[in-house]
Amino acid sequence: MENIDIVSALSRWVHFMAGIMWIGLLYYFNFVQVAALKNAGADGTAAGITKHVAPRALLFFRWAAVVTWIAGAALLGPQFVDAFLLRNGMGRRAIGIGAWLGTIMLFNVWVLIWPNKEEDSGHGVGNRRREKQGASRRLPGVAHHTMLSIPMLFLHGNRDCLTKRVFSL
Repeated sequence: MENIDIVSALSRWVHFMAGIMWIGLLYYFNFVQVAALKNAGADGTAAGITKHVAPRALLFFRWAAVVTWIAGAALLGPQFVDAFLLRNGMGRRAIGIGAWLGTIMLFNVWVLIWPNKEEDSGHGVGNRRREKQGASRRLPGVAHHTMLSIPMLFLHGNRDCLTKRVFSL
């Protein structure tokens, strides 16, 4: 019987589950909540979403990003540096590019999306500044986040194909 690397198996499972939560919430925000808020705003029922649903979803979104990244780093283990430097094999490069995209997305969540959402809700110090500017910086961050998720998921999901040199990067 083959020995199972428990740390690798648990890291893969946690990375997979947290990633589903993170990207699932990302797609929820972009494809469901935005349209729902527009319709709810028209009939005056948006408060339920913005007051009760969105803050909780953003909390899970933010921490799912961290758990996904940490579990992915643990999964890479001793190949962590090689993956981020894009060396030692086609499959490792594909995972490395996916890891870089995930890292950029993690930064995006914590530095762009979350602080600006805090300002939108009126809890952040910058809310007064934003009211004067009259524009939301959060939406471009979320749109870029969604666009980064597509190649990141492709690279993670097609690692075996890339290892067999079906595609060349």
